[in-house]
Amino acid sequence: MLAYSTIGVTDMARATAFYDELLAIVGAKQSMIARDGDFVAYGSGEGALFGLAVPFNGQAATPGNGNMIAIAADSPQQIQALYDKALSLGATDAGAPGPRADGAFSCGYVYDLDGNKLNFFSM
Repeated sequence: MLAYSTIGVTDMARATAFYDELLAIVGAKQSMIARDGDFVAYGSGEGALFGLAVPFNGQAATPGNGNMIAIAADSPQQIQALYDKALSLGATDAGAPGPRADGAFSCGYVYDLDGNKLNFFSM
């Protein structure tokens, strides 16, 4: 059902440097770049894309309150690797990796360089 999801960024070069390294852990890479460089999408060759965009309206990019992008991991170890990599690249902790919902799934949370909330999870 979901084709792609996009978050706003203030500095595309800084954002792509962050996400190039982070998303490589789950096998995703840049798969679409707009001609003017204000949009970059990441994918792994299957499923939905994850996009970064400099806002078209020229206003500042701001994170949404209650918005979150969930990035699937294949294990709790990969969640930890994503979390650790994100923090090493300048992300801010938003909830350490571990089991949630009585152990039904595991996840960890960070805020990226622009304050967008990311969830790394596995079931």
